[in-house]
Amino acid sequence: MSTVPASQPAPPSMVLRPEDIERFDRGNGVATIPFVGRWNCESNRVTTGMTVFSPGTGIPLHSHNVEETVLVFEGEATAVVGDEEFDLVAGQATWVPAGVPHCFRNRGEGSMTIYWVYGGRAVTRTVTATGETFEHLSDADRGAGPVRRGEGATPA
Repeated sequence: MSTVPASQPAPPSMVLRPEDIERFDRGNGVATIPFVGRWNCESNRVTTGMTVFSPGTGIPLHSHNVEETVLVFEGEATAVVGDEEFDLVAGQATWVPAGVPHCFRNRGEGSMTIYWVYGGRAVTRTVTATGETFEHLSDADRGAGPVRRGEGATPA
């Protein structure tokens, strides 16, 4: 008979409940819920989580050292990928190759949530405006801010 409670599958598998996970505050009404990464899994090959944006907020234009796919889980988003801008709604997704500048911002009147998956374990973020590179979800990985249509998010 298994000693693992019914609320969790057998290790190393996990069930992740957002309400039980400490949020990473990015500032100005943007918070990330980290699901799978180096912080809780020794064998992951992807890094996953969700980010919740208050109305009118976004993350600065940036790129990563790994590929990323983002699903708009709730709300209305504007995605900037390279030199193009796209309006997205819940259920629509993007895929961004490593090194391509991109950002997401909430264009709706309610909250907007994205679910993201990085194709790697050691993820970095490089802010396009400054060239600064840092580890994903480190103390330096904050800087969400208010945005206006046609602009990337401004660093905090």
